[in-house]
Amino acid sequence: MDTSRLNDLEQVDRDNVFHASTHLGQYARGELPNRIITGGEGIYIQDRDGNKSLDAFAGLYCVNIGYGRQEVADAIYEQAKELAYYHTYVGHSNEQIIKLSERIVRKAGMGMSKVFYGMSGSDANETNIKLVWYYNNVLGRPEKKKIISRDRGYHGSGLMTGSLTGLPVFHNAFDLPLDKVLHTTCPHYYRQGKEGESEEEFAKRCAEELEDMILAEGPDTVAAFIGEPVLGTGGIIVPPKGYWKAIQEVLNKYDILLIADEVVTAFGRTGKYFGSHTFEIQPDLITIAKGVSSGYLPLSGVVVGERVWKVLEQGTDQMGPIGHGWTYSAHPVCAAAANANLDIVDAEDLTGNSRDVGAYFNQAMSTALAGHPMVGEVRGIGLMAAVEFVEDKANKTAFDPAKKVGPTVSAKCLENGMIARAMPHGDILGFAPPLVLTKAEADKIVDITKRSVEEVWRSL
Repeated sequence: MDTSRLNDLEQVDRDNVFHASTHLGQYARGELPNRIITGGEGIYIQDRDGNKSLDAFAGLYCVNIGYGRQEVADAIYEQAKELAYYHTYVGHSNEQIIKLSERIVRKAGMGMSKVFYGMSGSDANETNIKLVWYYNNVLGRPEKKKIISRDRGYHGSGLMTGSLTGLPVFHNAFDLPLDKVLHTTCPHYYRQGKEGESEEEFAKRCAEELEDMILAEGPDTVAAFIGEPVLGTGGIIVPPKGYWKAIQEVLNKYDILLIADEVVTAFGRTGKYFGSHTFEIQPDLITIAKGVSSGYLPLSGVVVGERVWKVLEQGTDQMGPIGHGWTYSAHPVCAAAANANLDIVDAEDLTGNSRDVGAYFNQAMSTALAGHPMVGEVRGIGLMAAVEFVEDKANKTAFDPAKKVGPTVSAKCLENGMIARAMPHGDILGFAPPLVLTKAEADKIVDITKRSVEEVWRSL
């Protein structure tokens, strides 16, 4: 392909493609760069100009097995030849989805029973909300419909899921959030903890504030609580000690379902197969996506616990077949990709690698940056990490948003050969590298980050 064609391709993109989470005007006018990705291998991607970047965010938390795995490509090809598509309405199924469902339910444990499939984390959480409402209608509790999420939580970009998301950028000019959605305290000890308050005390206060909200709304109106085991897009925030235990005690007290949104954390990212295992969460519903297929094909799911499943069965006995489904639910080619992906996760013990290399990575990042005058907090677990920047370290004073310190550090990292994400809430640099990461590669991420932070600090 000649240079003129490459330039044409960029303009064709600007003229025709609607890009997610992008300043549309600036992009259309050519004020934002265009980068056309052409390939990837291991933890690296390459663009059309031959630039190679270490992807320290695994796409969007999802390419757990790394890029270019032939095993997954072969599985997709073989399944497409055998059965490219069929639906799962009215009892139809396929071998790939049966195999996948059995392994997910078995690996999850925790009283899980069945898996319903979609194509994205957003549609999976839309399914969760519908199931929660159906559940309470079957039980004769038509007023028990409100869902409590958390400030800075991320649960999707749909109507209800965008409402559950506790980040204003996802609400602006969309007439969101809708009603029936409430937001409680973000469990970020660094920002929300009071002076002299221990992590355990802060966790207890978060639970008390949740209970106060439930009582103020009326327990007979609150149906479910949704939370990520570790907040992702809101800033990669690890919950304080004792948090999930305290929250679950409140939910159990008022008969409120717990939805564990594991779109990011499932399949090894926290160092255990599910984030719920890491924090001893006992969910009623689990949201999965991203790591189930490592992004090789789109696939999501809702893992339904036995408690909810029995009521769903009861509902169909009363009202007939459940009126919910997607055309591409349980798509056989996507399921084949997921099975090949999880075969790799299991055979190479990527969950163990996330635990061990993740601990090394987080310690190395903390050692390298915690003393820097611009760094307020370094946090993480497994292969998730975040660096939060402050103007005044002693007082935790944030930078003026107009300075765009987080995006500037992210851009500097890219200039230095690495992709790290500027998180959308505050000046935070996020990391979620592929689970195949080695210690040597972790060192490289830390080195590039340290150099990039120092370069930005000097420029400020």
